[in-house]
Amino acid sequence: MQGYESSTYGDHMTDHDAIGWPAAKDEDAAVGFLVDVAKPGHALELGVGTGRVALPLAERGVRVTGIDASPVMLQQMADKPGSAQVRAVQGDFAEAAVDGTFDLVYAVQHTFFLLRDQETQIRCFQNVAARLAPGGAFVLQLFVPDPHRLIQPQTSDALHVALDQVVLRVSKFDRVTQTVNRQYVAITEGGTKLYPMVFRYAWPTEVDLMARLAGLRLEGRWDGWSRAPFTAEGGYVVVYRKPAEAV
Repeated sequence: MQGYESSTYGDHMTDHDAIGWPAAKDEDAAVGFLVDVAKPGHALELGVGTGRVALPLAERGVRVTGIDASPVMLQQMADKPGSAQVRAVQGDFAEAAVDGTFDLVYAVQHTFFLLRDQETQIRCFQNVAARLAPGGAFVLQLFVPDPHRLIQPQTSDALHVALDQVVLRVSKFDRVTQTVNRQYVAITEGGTKLYPMVFRYAWPTEVDLMARLAGLRLEGRWDGWSRAPFTAEGGYVVVYRKPAEAV
């Protein structure tokens, strides 16, 4: 998508709740899972956004650093109560360019897939592994791609239809690069607004290989934060662990 940069998604998405989209409701479960992994330690969130998970995680005693490319997102987090407990860093989370080592690095809501090519995703894994303490964990919330949606080169569907607004999702798929160019189109009585997104999906086996290349080991994969058995239908949570000692 021409003109799309690493901060574009965050800069455009900060007000998406205002148009009636379904909001994520899994903060408590995510925080409980991450606290158990961090024990309590020092955590780094990739694509911290407005602090939906980072802030309650910090309230549970975890030292949290969050990195995000969008200054608009980071400002919204700074305006929230308790934001002083989270160290905010503006930058490309693929580089994980922050000081120190971490017991936990994590990304929620498929944020990892916002890295738009395979090389960048591999580099992210390598940078995360370099910043993890021995025995530390990399936790990702991802999704298994739906092959039925990938049959056509492009799709459009209505996500929300109400008396005063319509939200459409328009997508173009590149099955070779596994890239999706997407626009969410919000049509209201006050006008039309676009919410662009470009992401690269990856199958679980490919993500596992990225982890192996970075020296991380697969610890477990579940259907969600509740650790329900993995079914390969929709979203999942995966944990990769850095060996406690060099092998």
